[in-house]
Amino acid sequence: MPILLLALLLFSPARQPTRREPVLTHVIRAQILLCRANFSVGEIDGSPGTNFRNAVKGFQAAHDLPATGILNKATWAALNSDSAPAIVSYTITAKDTAGPFEKIPDDLMEQAKLPSLGYESVDEELGERFHSNPALLHRLNPNKHFDKEDTEIWVPSIDVAKLPRAASVVVSKSKNTVTALDRAGKVLAQYPCTSGSDHDPLPIGEWKVKDIVDNPPFYYSPDLFWNAADDPTQSKATVPPGPRNPVGIVWIGITKPHYALHGTPAPSLVGHAQSHGCIRMTNWDALQLSKMVAVGVPVYCKE
Repeated sequence: MPILLLALLLFSPARQPTRREPVLTHVIRAQILLCRANFSVGEIDGSPGTNFRNAVKGFQAAHDLPATGILNKATWAALNSDSAPAIVSYTITAKDTAGPFEKIPDDLMEQAKLPSLGYESVDEELGERFHSNPALLHRLNPNKHFDKEDTEIWVPSIDVAKLPRAASVVVSKSKNTVTALDRAGKVLAQYPCTSGSDHDPLPIGEWKVKDIVDNPPFYYSPDLFWNAADDPTQSKATVPPGPRNPVGIVWIGITKPHYALHGTPAPSLVGHAQSHGCIRMTNWDALQLSKMVAVGVPVYCKE
């Protein structure tokens, strides 16, 4: 019997899919349940990559299980305490398809000329709303066209309960994670992140939340970017707000000047690509964290 089929039989709950509902792989189902348990994998994509393994490890440690990053029977038992459906039906609305959808130029000077930085397609918009890679949504909905109003599709059920206030935040360079903790040190939530690069390393040390800005513009200064400082085509500019703004939909500034935890226009790169020193998260994870912290909350950046 194939290993994947065996895993589905062993670890899926008793509820069987309807005739129209797609059968989920064990990784997709686990990613959805981890996100609902506030151990984010970033973008739900069906891939058992680094973000997924780190989320499994975090969930296991929080449930007093060996933190192996492997979906064993004990981990599935803990995950399946959440018995709600992993996917639900959603009907695409006129608002979803209304746009405007516009190709966003790569050059920041050109971005600054636009009135806003919205989504490039309805696929991108729906992917972000359901914390999913658009390609995964199409895998769940073969032969469906997302730009057609009244189209019924299957989407991950990613609603999570409102979390209490965090007493501190820990950013781990080695794990590429952001963890929110309560006063007793209990993990409230864990998120994948991209934290710096060789040119712009994560600022190791203890900082504090300085400000929280929803839907921020991006104040671009080439002097702060090693790969743009000597480029005569680059100058200071204000890039307008929007989900495809370079810092996404929320900015959680820290007391280290010019540094923040913030969203991103490219959720699939979180945890994989390098950043200019800031702590880059998916828009939805950064937004959730912004609701849990307040000005003055300690932020510990560690190796």
